[in-house]
Amino acid sequence: MSSSEDMKRAIQRAREAFQCGTTLSIDFRKRQLKALKRMYEENEAAFCSALAQDLKKPKQEAILLELNLLKDDITYILSRMDDWIKPEKIAPTIMTMFDQPLVYHDPYGVVLVLGAWNYPVQLALLPVSGAIAAGNCVIIKPSEVSPATAETIAKLLPKYLDKECYHVICGGIPETTELLKERFDYIFYTGSTAVGKIVRDAANKNLTPVTLELGGKSPVYIDDSVDMEVAVRRILWGKCINLGQTCIAPDYILCSKQLQDKFVEVARRVLEEWYGTNPKASPDLCRVINEKHVDRLSEYLKEGTVAVGGEVDREQLYIAPTILTDVSPKSKVMTDEIFGPILPIISVESAYEAISFINARDAPLTCYVFSTSSKQQQTFAQQVLSGSMCFNDCVVHFSIHDLPFGGIGNSGMGAYHGKASFDSFTHNKACLIRNYNKVAEMIGKMRYPPYSDTNTKRLSMLLKEFNLPSLKALSYVLVFGLGIASVFIGQELAKGALRKWLSRRLGSAMVKVLFRTIQR
Repeated sequence: MSSSEDMKRAIQRAREAFQCGTTLSIDFRKRQLKALKRMYEENEAAFCSALAQDLKKPKQEAILLELNLLKDDITYILSRMDDWIKPEKIAPTIMTMFDQPLVYHDPYGVVLVLGAWNYPVQLALLPVSGAIAAGNCVIIKPSEVSPATAETIAKLLPKYLDKECYHVICGGIPETTELLKERFDYIFYTGSTAVGKIVRDAANKNLTPVTLELGGKSPVYIDDSVDMEVAVRRILWGKCINLGQTCIAPDYILCSKQLQDKFVEVARRVLEEWYGTNPKASPDLCRVINEKHVDRLSEYLKEGTVAVGGEVDREQLYIAPTILTDVSPKSKVMTDEIFGPILPIISVESAYEAISFINARDAPLTCYVFSTSSKQQQTFAQQVLSGSMCFNDCVVHFSIHDLPFGGIGNSGMGAYHGKASFDSFTHNKACLIRNYNKVAEMIGKMRYPPYSDTNTKRLSMLLKEFNLPSLKALSYVLVFGLGIASVFIGQELAKGALRKWLSRRLGSAMVKVLFRTIQR
């Protein structure tokens, strides 16, 4: 589906389905999620084939980093969504102790999910699970830069999901431009910062809320406390999966000159162990997505000394895993997001210098710190502003469903994964259900004219200082004080004195509420 008329028709069908309440049923949402999971299970070979065609993605990466992540996310959501969906009870204050404050978790309506080409199955469909769980209708736009995967999604998804509520729209920049002219109730975009700004500008015309999962330069800091053999393997794995075309791939390394030499020595040996003496022939390395990006990445190789790798084959969309040294912080490879298998190293002499270097630039999507020092870890966690942070490993934090994933500043806004996905596509509607309790109205009537300084003070105290737990705590204190006083002056006399003292400060209505709480 790509024509403007087809696009408008799909959006209209989705909106009519939502307005009819089709997606409000929890059972309906669960059926759709189970069908989506079945789609991944029954078509693993088709998805792996499409990913191999688009990116020469190895089967292990296709399964572990795309399909399994999607299936596990649905399993996680299904086991918890009943609790997420039901209205949330809020602790009442003194003013609402006879009422029920609630938060309803409503779907937005018809939402747009714009996928990315680097993980074209996962990034197009992982947000969809959260959108379905939240009760939305969804328009899905896979990236045209990975055409085989986009075609596979467009072909398979209508066979499993409701054809009125969920639609796939394929096409390139013209189709995306037309889509963004339409009114949606929420937009979720994954991709570059430059396009993210375009998406947000389009959303602003209709005041549409957005989640933007963007990119940036994710730094790695290494100190001399680490096991370098293990650290190198974890860093290189994070860099080499998908041939570095990962939004949270390690972008550059900050370490001392001595550690740099050690890192390069170990990295050279590890890369040969993984990919052989001719990495281009390895079945375990992806390819650059297209010639345009090969040309872009090739220019970065001129920005420093090639310590490892450096081979380029434009025809085969290949660039070898490469480590650059002697790199200027002002060079393009250090100002642009690399999004490829090139890893520059910048020399710093301390954690303080590394933190200053990172904080002088746009906040990264993630920050990696390799150090066994808990003090060092705490320092980075407290002083570096980033979308996420991972210590002594790379990328794996992305797979933890309970950790919200998202950027900050130029690296994005909003978050998803697990409960965060549900929350992104949910409007939290505040509700207060009041009744006609006489005691509540005795307190509440202080708000009515004619106004007075006394009522202003009483209401200010009731609204500002107390909630139900503190009311109970105050009641216990009063009971204790009443008990002590009754020993010396008698129970009834103590109770009368206490009532009189409280009435002067809280008002008689408030005192009645407190003594009712005591009696309970």
